[in-house]
Amino acid sequence: MTGQQLATRARGYVQRAQEELLVATSPMEINSARHALELAYGLFDVDIYQQKYACTAPSLALIDDIASLLDNDQIDPFDAAHALFIPVQCLTSIEMNQLDRRGMAINHFSDSTRRHNQVLTYSSLLIFALGLLFWAMHQRQLRRTQRATAEKLSWMARAMRDPLTGIGNRSALYQDVVAYSNRSMGLILVDIDFFKQYNDALGHPEGDRLLRQLATLLEEALGEEAKLYRLGGDEFAALLPCPTDKALAQFCEALQVGLEEAQCPHPAHPDNKGVTLSIGGARFVADATSFAAAYEAADKALYQVKTAGRDGWQITASA
Repeated sequence: MTGQQLATRARGYVQRAQEELLVATSPMEINSARHALELAYGLFDVDIYQQKYACTAPSLALIDDIASLLDNDQIDPFDAAHALFIPVQCLTSIEMNQLDRRGMAINHFSDSTRRHNQVLTYSSLLIFALGLLFWAMHQRQLRRTQRATAEKLSWMARAMRDPLTGIGNRSALYQDVVAYSNRSMGLILVDIDFFKQYNDALGHPEGDRLLRQLATLLEEALGEEAKLYRLGGDEFAALLPCPTDKALAQFCEALQVGLEEAQCPHPAHPDNKGVTLSIGGARFVADATSFAAAYEAADKALYQVKTAGRDGWQITASA
């Protein structure tokens, strides 16, 4: 197989694994997806890819991590399927690059035949015509690949965003953790206190407005380096570089101060307060396996704030 064909075959297996994980309801279906990942890994793990394409090593490591997490039932199949967009994107870029190399070879061949047209005029004309045909076929295939890639990237971008607030969703959170591999990161989880009562009192349109307002407040309080996510309902998360637990505590404090300054009214708050938040945080060194522990630690801290009466923040020791 050519380099482009290997990448195409590997991408096909990764996408098959995605499709099977999205509908997986039994261990047998998950094992089938796991087998597809093994086939993709074998085709993807090529020396030339390792040498020429920087995305190869991280993508292979991600496939290996996801396979291991699936074996140990440590990752939701839906989240695993979304995380696999990273190797799909890498393999797509390899395919396009290999197609470009093929086009360069065809163009070089055409140039070579033209240099000999004085000796073999008719033969050169025939070969040149064939070269033009091959070039046209290449250009058509390249345009198709570019359109397909653009559509796929557009779909991936939409799939990673929360339509109400415009910030990332749970799948985007997993993807960004991989992008920050081996860096010291802070994870902050945020819940709006008594959000159901807010909706009941003011209606869901006002509840949606509050969710969008909170997304803006998170951005302003945590700064440009923070990546923001809506995990569902009134649950939000932030991922940001964080060298120390003290820095993480300062981020949580800044978020609560920002909310107090915003003075968002809550007519149905049981304690006659404005809108308040429960915030939990944890710091960790980012990779696919440590994130699960960090998420659990931040969630535990959030729960402790809720049981203590809400309207506060707490962090746990570094994960």
